[in-house]
Amino acid sequence: MKKIIIVLFLLAGFSPSFAQQDAQYTQYMYNTMTINPGYTGTSGTTSILGIYRAQWVGLDGAPKTGSFSIQTPVSINGQGLGLSIINDQIGPTKETAISVNYSYPIQLSEDVKLSLGLSAVGNFWEVDYTKLNVHEGNDMMLTGVESKFSPNIGAGAYLHSDKWYAGISVPRFLETEFYDDVKVSVATRKKHFYAMGGYVFELSDAVKFKPAAMIKGVSGSPLAVDLSANFLLDEKLTLGAAYRWDAAISAMAGFQISEGLNIGYAYDFDTQKLGKYNSGSHEVFLRFDLFPKSKYRMITPRFF
Repeated sequence: MKKIIIVLFLLAGFSPSFAQQDAQYTQYMYNTMTINPGYTGTSGTTSILGIYRAQWVGLDGAPKTGSFSIQTPVSINGQGLGLSIINDQIGPTKETAISVNYSYPIQLSEDVKLSLGLSAVGNFWEVDYTKLNVHEGNDMMLTGVESKFSPNIGAGAYLHSDKWYAGISVPRFLETEFYDDVKVSVATRKKHFYAMGGYVFELSDAVKFKPAAMIKGVSGSPLAVDLSANFLLDEKLTLGAAYRWDAAISAMAGFQISEGLNIGYAYDFDTQKLGKYNSGSHEVFLRFDLFPKSKYRMITPRFF
């Protein structure tokens, strides 16, 4: 069903309106810094991560997201710095978000840390009206390309030990409206709230089990709830499944190719009516952990 997504974007009247929301990931547990700046640097090593997601494959204009991030501890006590670049394309719209993150840890006990994070964000937004399928003749307001820039700030708290984690965050505090040249609103960036948590059970010397959950809230939309369960086998192979409440069922797999290289894949089966018109969603990631024997690294690597 080509151009279904384009049709969904085009509303009645002279100007379309778009709701630009945060990019969605099934394997968010590998990309936690982009959701919660408090996570920055807590893995104990310098990590470089790339993720690509193609959602609702088979629909013209369906979301496509590419994400690149790098994070590292910068002090003995675990302060962290990070940089992320996310490019999100949906129909005729494209958004690039560049974030610089900083986190500061507070040692609450021998095993528990609270990491507080801040992020400075620059959003570059663009809509290409030539990609719209206009049925009402030539509308001069639906031509050309609109480009806008918007700064933002975010914050998060990340509480963790070697066995569990919990976090709350707001990656962007400022709600932003983008206007065209005649002062008509063409896009709105809403504030998102995230809460997440997980626990690692050591079932044996060779098997670890991690149930986890993430809740996302945004004004005007129902709560999004992601539930996942992953098994880590021999510190090498990760197998898991996830359920996005009333939206999708997912299968995940990852493999530790070497001490510093990890690769993974996820497939989403859409459980909504739109699933009849697409072939599901695909997501892949590649992560490099540099200097894995760094003095900042924890003796027992965490499964998150």
